[in-house]
Amino acid sequence: MSTHSRLGKMPSWQRYFVIAGMLICSMSGIFYLLGHEFNIYRRLFATHSVLAWHGISALLAAMALGSVLPFHLKAGLKSRRKLWSGLAQLSFLCILMVTATLLYYGSEEAREVAIKIHYYVGLTFFAIFLIHMPIKVPG
Repeated sequence: MSTHSRLGKMPSWQRYFVIAGMLICSMSGIFYLLGHEFNIYRRLFATHSVLAWHGISALLAAMALGSVLPFHLKAGLKSRRKLWSGLAQLSFLCILMVTATLLYYGSEEAREVAIKIHYYVGLTFFAIFLIHMPIKVPG
């Protein structure tokens, strides 16, 4: 394997940490959205437990993001491979962190706007994350 093909690749532990953090955070957020906004399995999905999982996994996802930023972002900028999806993810994660903060610390008016932005940006982030994530085919 050439050095260039390893550019920006994460060690296995880090790759699993990032994927798990982002997937658990995204899925718990989607479950809460389905229960809270669309009344789908409301008694199961729109609960404090699901919201707690979302918050805890968001902290893990932020830690995972911090663990890849120093080298993965630099390598991505240098190689320009999947550049748009990587920069979009970074931008959306910043928006998600700001809106999440407004959900807890903002005024009631800010909260109403923040929740809608958080839902839409979160769903878009998840779609781009799935596109950006490398798929390993055994063989």
